[in-house]
Formats: sequence, C-alpha cells, structure tokens
Amino acid sequence: MIGDRSVKVFYDEVMLGHNPEVDLPFMPSRVEKRVRSILQGLNFKWSYPEHPGRLSAIKAYLDEHPIDGVQFCCGAVAATYEQLARVHTTSYLDHIFSMAGKRAWLDKDTTAVSPDSVSAATAASGNAIAAVTSVVKGECQSAFALVRPPGHHAEPVRARGFCLLNNVAIAAAHAQAKLGCERILIIDWDAHHGNGTQDIFWADPDVLFFDTHCAAPFYPGSGHLEDVGEGLGEGYTINVPLPESAGDVAFEKVFREILIPAADYFEPDLVLVSAGFDPHRNDMALNLTYDGFRAITRIVQDIADKHCDGRLAMVLEGGYNLTSLSKGVHAVLETLAGGDAPEIREVGVREAEQAAEFHRSAFQDLEE
Repeated sequence: MIGDRSVKVFYDEVMLGHNPEVDLPFMPSRVEKRVRSILQGLNFKWSYPEHPGRLSAIKAYLDEHPIDGVQFCCGAVAATYEQLARVHTTSYLDHIFSMAGKRAWLDKDTTAVSPDSVSAATAASGNAIAAVTSVVKGECQSAFALVRPPGHHAEPVRARGFCLLNNVAIAAAHAQAKLGCERILIIDWDAHHGNGTQDIFWADPDVLFFDTHCAAPFYPGSGHLEDVGEGLGEGYTINVPLPESAGDVAFEKVFREILIPAADYFEPDLVLVSAGFDPHRNDMALNLTYDGFRAITRIVQDIADKHCDGRLAMVLEGGYNLTSLSKGVHAVLETLAGGDAPEIREVGVREAEQAAEFHRSAFQDLEE
C-alpha cells in the first residue's frame, strides 16, 4: 500500500539557476564558433532542451498530487571540490569553476553554462550525495534526488550531453569513500547511454554498471553489447542496447533475465539508479508507459531489499516531455512508497480483452 515505505525526495531551487539560453551571446571561442555553425545548419529553431521548467514541472505536479510516505528535503550542502575530484580530474574541475558567473559553450555537442550553472551543478551533486547518505544511514528506505543539470554523460575530463558533473558517480564514490559501501550497483535506464558513468567505472570491479538504452547511433552512440569493461573491471559493465520500438515487455524481460542474475552474483551494498524519463513513449525513444516505470522500479526495489536492506537511491537524469517527466517521476515515487506494480503485458492487449468481453454477448445468440 502507498505509504507503507518511507521515501525522501531531495530538491533545491538553486538548481533552477542553470539556464543556458542560445539566443543570448556566449563567450567567443572555437567551441562557440563550432556550436553556432551546427545550430545554423539545422532546419528548425533549436532551444536548450534541458531547462529549469523540467524541475519546476515535476515539483508542481508532486505538490498537486502528494504521495503518502514521501517527504521533501531541501537545503542539502553543495558538493565540495574534494567530493567532485573523486571522479573528475582537477584540471577539468578548475575549468568548470572558472565558468562561474559566465555564459559559455563547453562542448560542441551543445553543452553550455549560464552565470549560475556552477552553483546549480554543485548543488545537484550535493543533493545526490545527501540522498545516498540518507538511505545508508537508515533515515529512509529509499530516496530520490530531483536534480539538474543531469550528470550521466559527464566524463572525467569533459562536459557532454547537457551534463557538467556526474552526479550518480560522485554519489557512488562518496558512498565508497565515506559511508562504508564496498560494492555498488548503478542502474541507468535513461534512453541515452550513460557514457560518462561507464567511463568513470570502466576498470572498477567494485561498481557494477548496468545500462539499458536506445542502441547506437542514437546519442551518444556508445554502449555496445560487447562493451563490458576492461582490466580488473572486465565483466562489471553490462550494456543492453534496445531498438527504439522496445517497450514495457522488453524492459521487464531485460531487468528480470539480466539484471536480477547479475545483482545476485554481485551482491551490492547499495543500489543507485540514473533515472531518466525519456524512455517514455511521449518522449525520445523506447516506448515505455507509466506502468513500465512502475514495474522496473519494483524489480530494482526488490533487488535492494534482497541484497542491501533496501538501500536504494535514484538520481534524475533526462526526460524532456514535461507531462511524461512529471507523471513518470510520480509513478516511480508511488512505487517506492509501497504502491502496486502492475502485471506487464504487450501494449493494447488488456484493452483488447476488455473490448472483447464487452462485445462478446452481442454474438452469443448467433453462436447458439
């Protein structure tokens, strides 16, 4: 029943300050020129998809539709340089911090900053750390960090895909360094492959990285089936690229037949999720429904219950259709709070059966 389990949601309005606007002038540079040439080559007007309205829409929907057992937490401490440096190089961090108060393009794949972006990014990582800390210390059964800018494309030395700092990786590294977690399972169900997270833990046998995503050449074009890590980390990266038409049934099959056995083998101390909502059928790709999100949430929750006393923290990644983003987060939080996860069936079958039941009586006399 909804409300049977405690969930903390971490949120801070500071993160609304990240607001790159492509119509405004940015610092002149080679990257600036390259990005401008790309945008001018489009046959439509491009606006920055990762905007403050994403977070505002989620918060407004959750305020209008409160969930028993869910508690909002604000004011988490921003991540420190030391915490960030566990996954990013100091040269990269120095460059990022030098962008405070400025407008600039950081990467040709259209990643930019506005004057308050550095404060927003460090707040995002700080809230991810706070979410992980809350579940490890037993303050709640699960947590969700509503953060932006997102993080899973951010590499140790490069901002990519609207991501500046890799929030889930920073939280995982903090759990290892300060919270006594030895083995961490990171699940990424965003429509886009979490190339940054994969890169950071590529050779780390203490982090099992499991990623379902739309197959290349869909952005960022990485995450091939054969990419399984290297060195000591070989076998600790699991990529499951899927076609754009994949939906609830395919996702549930992947989570049950690949993720569950992998988690049973790995036996994590902590489960983290890079929770993107662009797999929803209204958004980028992969055709998930809200019931699909509920189903995979319950599977992940069961894994956490089985292996690490329910310690589960989710960190927001993508999701650009404001309706499916808001309702998707709500569906996941309802499940985390103890809500039912429906039986997953092929899209339309349930409705077809209901229609058949409704109409069948009209033909009974003919059959007799």
